[in-house]
Amino acid sequence: MTTPPPGLRERKKQATREALRQAALRLAVERGPDQVRVEDIAEAAGVSPRTYNNYFASREQAIVSAVTADREARIAAAVAARPAGVRLADAVTEAVVEQYTNTGEREHQALVLITTRTTLRDAFLDTTADIEHPLASVIAERLGDAEAHTARVLAASVAAAVRIALASWLRPTGNTGANESFGAGGLVVPSGSLPDQLRVTLAPLAPAFDAAERRTPP
Repeated sequence: MTTPPPGLRERKKQATREALRQAALRLAVERGPDQVRVEDIAEAAGVSPRTYNNYFASREQAIVSAVTADREARIAAAVAARPAGVRLADAVTEAVVEQYTNTGEREHQALVLITTRTTLRDAFLDTTADIEHPLASVIAERLGDAEAHTARVLAASVAAAVRIALASWLRPTGNTGANESFGAGGLVVPSGSLPDQLRVTLAPLAPAFDAAERRTPP
C-alpha cells in the first residue's frame, strides 16, 4: 500500500513541530532545561505560545521530542518493510532496537539532557505509549486481523516492554555528591546495553506473536 504524500497543511504542521523541537533542544542545551519557558521556545520558533500548546503540553515534551521525533511511525514502517517470510516477533524486535539505538548528534544531545532531570526522564518514558497505534495497524495488516484485537494487544505489550527496558536503562543509581548539581533526580548514567535490554524485555512476547501468526490464514 502506497501512502500518499502529505498535503500543504500537513507539511506546514510538520515544519512547525520540527521548529519547536529544534528550538526546545537548543535553548535547553544553552541555558539548562530548568531555565527554559514555553514562551521562550515559542518565540525562538516564531510562533505564539497558543500555537505551541497545539503541539506539546510542556517544555519537557518538546525537549524529549528532539530524540523521539516520529519514532513510532518509523518503527511501524520498519516492521512493514520486513519481508513477509520474516518471523513477526523478530521483525518487531529488530525494528524497535534499530529505532531506539541509531541516534544522531541532535538525539545524543537530547539524551544527555534526559539523563539529568527526572521530569525529562518521565516524559521520555511516556512517549513509549505512542508506539501502540501505528504498530497495531501494521501488525493487524500482517495478521489479517480485521477486528485488530490481537494486534492491539500485541502492540500495547510491545510499548509496555519498551518502557520497562528504558526505565531499567535509566534507573537512578542513588549516587550523591557531584551529581547533586544536576538538580532534582540527579544525573543518571545509562546502565548496560540498551539493545540487550530491549531484546530481553521483548523476548517474552515472542510466543504470543508466534501463536498469532499460526492462526493467520494462508
